Amino acid sequence: MLKESTQKVLIVDDNPAVGKALHLLLEVHGIAAEIALTPQAATKRLEEDGSIALVVQDMNFSEDTTSGQEGKALFYKLRQVRPDIPIILITAWTQLEIAIELVKNGAADYVAKPWDDIKLVTTIKNLLELEDLQQQQRLQAQTLLAEKARLLETANLCGLIYQSASMHSLVNLTIKIARSDVPVLITGPNGSGKEKVAKIIQANSRVNTGPFVCVNVGALPQELIEAELFGAEAGAYTGISKKRIGRFEAADGGTLFLDELGNLSASGQAKLLRVLQSGEFERLGSSETRRCNVRVISATNTNLERAIKSGEFREDLFYRLNVFELKLPPLEERKEDILPLIHHFLRGKAQLEASILHTLQSYPWPGNVRELENACQRALILNEGGKLQLKDFGLPIDETIIQSSKPLITEPSREVIEMVLKQNQGVVAQAARQLGFSRQALYRRLEKYKIEYNQ
Repeated sequence: MLKESTQKVLIVDDNPAVGKALHLLLEVHGIAAEIALTPQAATKRLEEDGSIALVVQDMNFSEDTTSGQEGKALFYKLRQVRPDIPIILITAWTQLEIAIELVKNGAADYVAKPWDDIKLVTTIKNLLELEDLQQQQRLQAQTLLAEKARLLETANLCGLIYQSASMHSLVNLTIKIARSDVPVLITGPNGSGKEKVAKIIQANSRVNTGPFVCVNVGALPQELIEAELFGAEAGAYTGISKKRIGRFEAADGGTLFLDELGNLSASGQAKLLRVLQSGEFERLGSSETRRCNVRVISATNTNLERAIKSGEFREDLFYRLNVFELKLPPLEERKEDILPLIHHFLRGKAQLEASILHTLQSYPWPGNVRELENACQRALILNEGGKLQLKDFGLPIDETIIQSSKPLITEPSREVIEMVLKQNQGVVAQAARQLGFSRQALYRRLEKYKIEYNQ
């Protein structure tokens, strides 16, 4: 629903009859509006009234002018005042070429005279709803940053880089779970950061001074899994000439992280279940029962419930491990995290154009954070110290499609501006050149987003 009390449309037309007709049309549909008869009046109102969320402007303001140049000048003036405000152009057929040009440079839409009332109202409502959503997102981002700062005062996040609400919720839950001793199952696609979450659990647990032992169960040969987990006596199997300490013993008093748990053999599952139930186990080749105090965190990208139905995974072990489940979303579902991660992986050693940052943020990253890190490392190696090109990242992206769409990518997000500013050590002039702005245009955006910068 639209928020009539906080959103307003500014109608700019030198013809009072046209202005009144548009005003009445919007009023009938519950949309607040006001009229400005001149470009100067429109600019002044936009500077004064923060509740103006959209502009509908004519392209000519003099009786003997039909070129559309006055409307073009007004468009760019309004964008200087409020770079992000949606602007709808009302055009005659003679100004169609200019209208198309302005749409490529950020105008929301153009409407030909005489306009269709229903289409115009629908367009305005959609744009106002989008503007309202974006404002809510900006407020949510500011709230999240404040909450994250408070969380960092009492918790160790192990250097986790994130900016998305979904990851913040997951981190909050992780910290709460960490303070208990129950087993945790971390699920999510490959490369999404399951081991990092396991380390956060360890760092905020009561055994945070104990060892953190990680074993990739999926990378071990089936015949060696039990020896790796529980240890083996000398001669227990061919090729072992001395006693071997298992991962459970090594993790005693700390945390054992079992990655790729879905690949554990049936025998290994049975022995793991016993350890979880009693804390007891035997090394291979030994009948001596040993005890350990280990917190087990497991992780998998396998659908264990499906594996249970097919008989490949024990149901009792699943419920023993799955006291709490933490589901890591893929990177594609938390795009707000992409730019902070790029900045972290590039370590300030290279620069990126805003259009390339936008493209990297739009890429689906099927390999998740691991793929993003690898791509950044590749780019740094191929382009030492210069401006990175999209091809340096080695991604399967058609650059001709990106180049053809570049004119539509005109307004960088807060995250892009912050990243480019960091890349340039806070020097506004350098950041503005990289973004393709004047310094004044960048200053306006810094003030709008309340971004700190070097004076």
